[in-house]
Amino acid sequence: MSVDNSLQRDAETFRQRYQEVKSEIGKVIVGHDEIVHGVLTSLMIGGHCLLEGAPGLGKTLLVRTLAQVLDLDFSRIQFTPDLMPADILGTNMVVETPDGKRIFEFQRGPIFTQICLADEINRATPKTQSAMLETMQEGTVTVAGTRYELKRPFFVLATQNPIEQEGTYPLPEAQLDRFLFKLIVDYSGREELATIIDRTTRGISIEPRRVMDGAEILKWQGLIRQVILADHLRDYIVRLVLATHPEGPHAAEITNRYLRWGSSPRGAQTIALAAKVRALLEGRFNVSFEDVRKTFLPSLRHRVIPNFEALAEGISTDQILLEVLEKTPQKSDA
Repeated sequence: MSVDNSLQRDAETFRQRYQEVKSEIGKVIVGHDEIVHGVLTSLMIGGHCLLEGAPGLGKTLLVRTLAQVLDLDFSRIQFTPDLMPADILGTNMVVETPDGKRIFEFQRGPIFTQICLADEINRATPKTQSAMLETMQEGTVTVAGTRYELKRPFFVLATQNPIEQEGTYPLPEAQLDRFLFKLIVDYSGREELATIIDRTTRGISIEPRRVMDGAEILKWQGLIRQVILADHLRDYIVRLVLATHPEGPHAAEITNRYLRWGSSPRGAQTIALAAKVRALLEGRFNVSFEDVRKTFLPSLRHRVIPNFEALAEGISTDQILLEVLEKTPQKSDA
């Protein structure tokens, strides 16, 4: 299938602009290339991202830097057990008009932004979590029967600490499914840590330049959906997702042994879209098997549920998924 020359030019421009954004972020964020790529991919697709990692690994700095480079409105919400939905969404307040009358006026909450950092989202109660995640899904806020549209692009990056579990409320599986990616932030390496110390202890402030804006991001979101996904690649994605369904006709052996629930259709949609981004970044306008394989793990690690046997034996979700990926053939026998 031939690709229109204008689309190919747009694809090359996207690749260049994406690398410019990534380069500017790299001036502030040391290392974590895959995390930066995952966050940018989520944003370019139009989804949301969940970061899991210990405190102090630069998650907040990454989001703040991203907002600066993309010239988008930014807000941070620190989730705590006493945080209420109104603290996020906003509420109607009684105000006095110049002529002495009292009326209700809606005071917008911090969710009315374009990039929102939901810090330690698992520390808020399920009621507050639900209000936040409903807004993520719909892109709107409804208060007292009035619906308010959020400005696009709208991107939520939520963080959670896997170490401290006391006083936390783990996100239910159905709500985790609303995140496009789940990314695991690991510790920095030896050279990266040395660079971090050098940058942060000499009193030098690095300000990244603005590279892109909201209108351009929306343009690229449209381009990504035009990338070609051939039938055999689409079938491969379908079979990968079906291989995570226990006792299903395509289930892998490790799936039947260690998984309680498999991925929803959102997992397949995420893999397809993220693979299209990978294709564009490789200078292609069509998805390859390697594009699919690269996006499999962050797309599904929060969408499958291990069973008791997996937990008892210390088998991680990533281990299960990597074996599913290995055992699923690229070409179907059917």
